Amino acid sequence: MYEAMIVGLILGALWFIEKFFGTCMVIRPLVVSPLVGLALGDLQTGVIIGATLELVFMGAIQIGGAVPPDALVGAGLGTAFAILTGQGAEIALTLALPIAILAQSVKVLLFIVRSGFMTPAIKYAQEGNIRKMKMLNYAGLILQSLMYFSVAFVAIMFGSAAVEAFVNNIPESIMQGLNVAAGLLPAVGFALLLLPMMNLKNVIYFVVGFILVSYLELPIMAVTILGILLAFIVAYEKGSFKPQSVNAAQEGEEDLFDE
Repeated sequence: MYEAMIVGLILGALWFIEKFFGTCMVIRPLVVSPLVGLALGDLQTGVIIGATLELVFMGAIQIGGAVPPDALVGAGLGTAFAILTGQGAEIALTLALPIAILAQSVKVLLFIVRSGFMTPAIKYAQEGNIRKMKMLNYAGLILQSLMYFSVAFVAIMFGSAAVEAFVNNIPESIMQGLNVAAGLLPAVGFALLLLPMMNLKNVIYFVVGFILVSYLELPIMAVTILGILLAFIVAYEKGSFKPQSVNAAQEGEEDLFDE
């Protein structure tokens, strides 16, 4: 029960902090998994899982009305089950995405419930009642934080034993297949990230990066630095970073002395 309580509190608190302080990215796997790992006594596994799941969920960002798989629940419960069952990062990768998709459905149901807040919100706005509008906003935030706590608590309290029994009965051949599939999931995350931004203008940069890593065998840090420099060059050529011309500066000085 302790594990279920602590993981539920972590997920609920992280969601509250994320929204209260203006999207500070504390619900990403890079933060969630290490915190869960630290709370459950295995920080190293939490860090490894968090770094790996960040690649999987890198493109899972809510834009407009689209609700992506919930990275917070996927990372939190995936890490918790991996540590509690003792099966490591492979199981976390296998369980994280299905759990995140299930949490996505629960979140949509909560959004339907919260849509009832719109009528009083409009009323308070028309009345200019700022205090009640703030209370309504906090109520929605607390309600969603409680949802995350409840999902995590129930899943670990009643599901960890079932998950452990299920994992222990998986044949070795299937486990090897799951390990291979887990290795492919980061590629899926990158594909989801590239999907909305890949076009004929950008594909050349992808090809250059592929050549640098695959054929020249440059480390990731070197490719990252080259990417930053290339981005600066492209932005500079488009005029974003061009310094003010000498003539314009002189005209500004003349205007200043004319005044």
